Amino acid sequence: MIDVILLEDEPVLRAELGEFLEQTGYAPQCVASLAEWERHFDVRRHRLAVIDIGLPDGSGLALIQRLRQDGQQLGIVVFSAHNTSADRIDGLATGADHYLGKGCDLDELEAVLAALGRRLGLQQSQQRWRLELGAGRLLPPGAPPVALSRQDLLVLHCLVRAAGEEVSRRQIVQALGADYLDYDQRRLDTQMRRLRRKVQSESGQLLPVKTLRGSGYCFYAAADVAE
Repeated sequence: MIDVILLEDEPVLRAELGEFLEQTGYAPQCVASLAEWERHFDVRRHRLAVIDIGLPDGSGLALIQRLRQDGQQLGIVVFSAHNTSADRIDGLATGADHYLGKGCDLDELEAVLAALGRRLGLQQSQQRWRLELGAGRLLPPGAPPVALSRQDLLVLHCLVRAAGEEVSRRQIVQALGADYLDYDQRRLDTQMRRLRRKVQSESGQLLPVKTLRGSGYCFYAAADVAE
């Protein structure tokens, strides 16, 4: 997974963006201030950054200017409530690669990060995951196996056998043996959150499942299914 460092001081938005980045296939490091940035930014690991401008202990623009003066080549996206034409020009002139206003569709943020990743030659890991149906477990690459409940196994089977493709909510609900029209969609969202936490807790790996808002999910890593 590609590591992204997110600098945003507003707690609710920081949590929302962090979850969104994780769901779209990135490994986010979320920080709330310039001081936290200094403690957590790792030039060897972080190749993309999403940076707010107005921070409690300084200016995001000043940080971007310093990063560029130091020769840092990471891709930088400004994500700010200050979104006039003059603000955008100032941000891009300072060294940001893209400038997005808060309130934009988060799919645009995902598209911008993907474009930056391509330009910088960043690629997601192609290590293979393995779903073992008989044993009822998921084998993340280079990590301990994760035992699965029957429901989690059914959901992952639906996703892994179509790895790289969109799987609709209807397909997943039907794989669970439920009637889509009578099914409470919040149950599926809750199950996916629990499954992500379980995989990360037991294996140390982020589950490579992207949420396709309003439509379904995608298992975006290379994967195999074993009977």
